Amino acid sequence: MKPTVTLLFLLLCLGVCAQEPAAEPSVAELSAEVEALKAKTSTWDKILSRLPEISGYVQAGYEWSDNSSSFFIKRVRLNLAGAIVPKLDYRVQVEFVSPKIVDAYLRYRPFDQLNFQLGEFKLPFSIENTEYVPLKYEFIEYPLPLRRLMGFNDICGLSATGRDMGAMLYGSFLKRGDFSILSYNFGVFNGEGLNVKDKNKSKDIVARLTLRPAAGLQIAGSYYWGEYGADYLKRVRYGAGACYDRGPMVVRAEYICGTTGLPEAAGELDSDGWYAVGGWRVTRTLMPVVRYDTFREDTSLNASRQSNYTAGLLWHPVKYLRCQLNYTYEDYASPAVSNRNVVSLMFSGIF
Repeated sequence: MKPTVTLLFLLLCLGVCAQEPAAEPSVAELSAEVEALKAKTSTWDKILSRLPEISGYVQAGYEWSDNSSSFFIKRVRLNLAGAIVPKLDYRVQVEFVSPKIVDAYLRYRPFDQLNFQLGEFKLPFSIENTEYVPLKYEFIEYPLPLRRLMGFNDICGLSATGRDMGAMLYGSFLKRGDFSILSYNFGVFNGEGLNVKDKNKSKDIVARLTLRPAAGLQIAGSYYWGEYGADYLKRVRYGAGACYDRGPMVVRAEYICGTTGLPEAAGELDSDGWYAVGGWRVTRTLMPVVRYDTFREDTSLNASRQSNYTAGLLWHPVKYLRCQLNYTYEDYASPAVSNRNVVSLMFSGIF
């Protein structure tokens, strides 16, 4: 009987010991675990901060005119951007329609008043070329003077989306709230377009000065001097304009002119044009816009003038989708060219 009682007593003691809670970790042990977790988190944060931000968009649509009808893909862009160290960042943007690199630059920004940019990027000429990128621009096409005189479909033969390879200094002064009253850009470029080495020893110079007397209002002047091709053909451009873009209203106008040297001793061609834009944000997502743009390829020949009258509707229903509808009446001064109506619809998918 006694061994049985002893056995039961030992089993009871073991059960009681098993039900006792385990000893709680000490404060020192908890602190060590927290520090280890912080170290792991810090390491991942450093790795993630070095990775580029990836974004991009696809623009596709349909165009109908009096003599044509076609679906189109306008742009397919992938953008990589990031910071190497504080105040030193980079950007690479690739176009997959007619594949090419459209932006690839390093940017060092030590002060508001003095910054440096090197690589391939937008020329600091014109309000629309510098500040109204495709996902901000209200229309499907840029105006004629900009396209014909600033490297989109240039008279000199360049097709470079308003970009070039070079170096630029820029900065701003007199900070007031979320804008600066005075800003400048000064750059030196090859003058040959996208991903192309200079074909002569001359370098093109571009300068822009912008005055912002009030929030949303800017007055800007631009100057371009250059020589393109192995024959050092002249390419000079001037631009001046004003823009108010704040709240529901946008109003913008600009005059652009220039002289272009022609190959094979054909002399020089003086050209000019201007545009005016007006728009009203009826709601946060809906904006009707109108534009008049006109361009004379040869200022001595009025028959070289083309004038476009455009009415458009911009609808931005969600963050990642933009819808644009444009109607344009193209008026040609030359009796040899027929006027035409053009209707364009474009969707931008953003990621």
